[in-house]
Amino acid sequence: MRIDILGTLSLTGVNGKKFNIGSRKLRTVVALLALSPCTPVPIDELVEELWAERPVRNAPNALQANVARLRKLLETVSGRPGSELVRTSSGGYVLDVPPEDVDAHEFVALADRGAKILQERPPEAVDLLHRALRLWRGPALVDVPDGMRCRAGAGYLEERRLAAREDLVAARLSTGEERAVVSELRQLVAEHPERERLSEQLMLALYRTGRQTEALDAFHSLRNWLDEELGLQPNREVRGLYQAILSQDNVLG
Repeated sequence: MRIDILGTLSLTGVNGKKFNIGSRKLRTVVALLALSPCTPVPIDELVEELWAERPVRNAPNALQANVARLRKLLETVSGRPGSELVRTSSGGYVLDVPPEDVDAHEFVALADRGAKILQERPPEAVDLLHRALRLWRGPALVDVPDGMRCRAGAGYLEERRLAAREDLVAARLSTGEERAVVSELRQLVAEHPERERLSEQLMLALYRTGRQTEALDAFHSLRNWLDEELGLQPNREVRGLYQAILSQDNVLG
């Protein structure tokens, strides 16, 4: 069985058939359990996520009813007993599936592997990071109600997604793909002006493609944004790159 949360939440059975979950409550339960497979999620955390704004009487019983529905659904999807897939444990519930059967955890594992070999084996890093990012089908948990823990989980995954995109650009710069990444970097910098690493990468890509003036302009844009919005100056690495571009340092090649 496969559980996908990097986009709309869906389940995939062993025969490849996809199942969507119509119930908002069930989607929330699946999301919370899938964010931490093989780890007990306390009952009070599940209850708070499900009914924080509109408390219900006998919330643990209501949760138990939703878990029973979920077990029945997972049994249909996987062919395994639902009580084995969602176990009661330590005052909570555990989704007993391998982490790699949840797309978010497969993404994090691939992204971590790509980041680890970024400097030593950039072509392999490009492949791993491409595979990681292809798992995304939209914003994480996009159709799951906005409980506090689901929002935090989605925020963490979106941050990891952006970091993986930065790592992929770095790997492609190491394999001589400067021209190919300039357009993507311009868009990323426009969407995330606070990410100094993106501006640094854009400056380097522009310089290596013979556009020194544009590379310097990218630095000034970053410096002005940081000053106006945050009252800060670019970090030491970005300032060092700016000076290297000014002096046309051979190391930049």
